[in-house]
Amino acid sequence: MPRLADIIAVLDGWFDPRWAESWDAVGLVCGDPAESVERLLLAVDAVPSTIRETLSTSSQLLITHHPLLLTPVHGVPADDAKGALVHRMIRGGVAHFVAHTNADVADPGVSDALADRVGLQALRPLEPHADEPFDKLVVYVPTSDAQRLIDALAAAGAGAIGAYDRCAWTVEGIGTFRPRLGAQPTIGRVGEIEQVVETRVEMVVPVGRRRAVVDALHAVHPYEEPAFDLLAARPVPGRRGTGRVGELARAVPLREFVAHAAATLPATVGGVRAAGDPERLVRTVAVCGGSGGSLAEDARRAGAEAFLTADLKHHPAVEAVTERGGDGMALVDAAHWATEAPWLDAVAARLRETLGTTVEVRVSRRVTDPWTLHAPSPESSETTE
Repeated sequence: MPRLADIIAVLDGWFDPRWAESWDAVGLVCGDPAESVERLLLAVDAVPSTIRETLSTSSQLLITHHPLLLTPVHGVPADDAKGALVHRMIRGGVAHFVAHTNADVADPGVSDALADRVGLQALRPLEPHADEPFDKLVVYVPTSDAQRLIDALAAAGAGAIGAYDRCAWTVEGIGTFRPRLGAQPTIGRVGEIEQVVETRVEMVVPVGRRRAVVDALHAVHPYEEPAFDLLAARPVPGRRGTGRVGELARAVPLREFVAHAAATLPATVGGVRAAGDPERLVRTVAVCGGSGGSLAEDARRAGAEAFLTADLKHHPAVEAVTERGGDGMALVDAAHWATEAPWLDAVAARLRETLGTTVEVRVSRRVTDPWTLHAPSPESSETTE
């Protein structure tokens, strides 16, 4: 049975806390990392109903997308609404972990799950984030010591590319040098020209691991003065980022896409609404789980014919319908909770694959969307122009 710390390590690997916005509150809210976890529950929100569900299922861990303590607090007294929830979890032996904006920009992340749910393919980030900056290390070492050096550099953080580690490129050549007076050469004699069969080793180095990698190089390299270069590379847009753009299998009228979104997303009182010509064809669609209205122009520039997100405001919708006319991009507005809930199933599947049968993984089906009542307007003879 894994410890809480083991599960956190898995989640942090998928949703690195360094990717979270500066204002966000992600990570472990309460709980002992040394405790074992037999059952866990995934939910969008840490609210009384999902905490009750966590306790009723005898789960030791509640993982949510939205932070319980997003607004900074100086204490969590039991007579405070949020403090009472924290106390209830602690008394019940429940740990609470949050992956929020770090999960929004992950690959795969919240918007990937939303895109998959509505049937989009060939996904790309709507607002790409640059990959972590890295350097290129080039070092020359006697061939007999090359593998030992690569091992040491990899242990210090070099050579990690995606799901692979200890990545290195090597080629053999002849190194030449002449030790001067005062040198203490490992190979050769002072004042004499020496030639050695050496291996050129190249490995990528994350910027944050520069010092550790260089220290490892000096510690393991057999030469008194190792020859190496650390070349800075420019970051390039990667697979991470906010939102996704993809393609439907075929072009469909906006009316049909909206009905499809309403049928495939978790049901809410508000359902799904749209701004745009109901009969216009859409195939390229942008999505953003949660409040993505600020990315509308990014979606338009990406060639999207419709943009599905939540919490859209009046003026952008008016512009989509009136000012941009038939050439404008349609806006599709769903409930905030409904656009993020598909991520729970995606994370649950990954956890089951990673943890196997050691942990029972559940997804809460409780609708924590705050809107509880919707009264449709009476039919009107007025039409939108």
